[in-house]
Amino acid sequence: MALLIAENLKKNFGKTEVLKGISFSLEKGQVLAIIGSSGSGKTTLLRCLNFLELPDEGSITVGDKVLIDCAKAETLDDETIRQNRLHFGLVFQNFNLFPQYSVLGNVTLAPTLLKKGTPEEIEANARRLLDQVGLSDKLENYPHQLSGGQQQRVAIARALALQPEVLCFDEPTSALDPELTGEVLRVIRGLKNRDTTMIVVTHEMEFAREVADVVMYMADGVIEEMGTPEQVFDNPQSEKTRSFLHGAHEKF
Repeated sequence: MALLIAENLKKNFGKTEVLKGISFSLEKGQVLAIIGSSGSGKTTLLRCLNFLELPDEGSITVGDKVLIDCAKAETLDDETIRQNRLHFGLVFQNFNLFPQYSVLGNVTLAPTLLKKGTPEEIEANARRLLDQVGLSDKLENYPHQLSGGQQQRVAIARALALQPEVLCFDEPTSALDPELTGEVLRVIRGLKNRDTTMIVVTHEMEFAREVADVVMYMADGVIEEMGTPEQVFDNPQSEKTRSFLHGAHEKF
């Protein structure tokens, strides 16, 4: 049974159609890499899955729970939206850490506010996650004292602290210098080995080839092509996919 099912997701901003009917499913432990040019709808798709935007049409199901079904025309209240978001973790491009909190404070804040355990349990889990991402020596540091790569690793630990079913990344290395990109990608590879279900929007083609179970190429608000890394990268069926991959190869 699929862990995540998205069916016919559509999203407009004014008269601009950004998502034109996105459907896919993801099994537990799978990694989906989403590639595509700027403006193809990748980030909007992530924002809809994380309920930072509400789709205009379609449905999102996690496990056996339908989180939203636009066909039922029901209005989700703020509390329902907050609960729906807990099924997903989102790591942003620009880290979005709280500057006034230490590394440990950033990771424990949300579980504390949501009462996801005793203070001792929450701190122990945060320490374990920060050790997992290689930052056990930075617990008392503040974001401004960290490199970009370290900040992004804190952001990953923070997202994991709420134990989401699906962990989403929006271009997790785009704000990093090349030498810092590797350390973040190593952490994401490690999460795959721990059977974490992930959706990664990325421009790192070799990383997508290596880590993803499924690759989705988006263009103009639709899924232009989807398949295994071997299918998409080595034998693309769409001319748009071939052109994009050729351009990405030339660029990088």
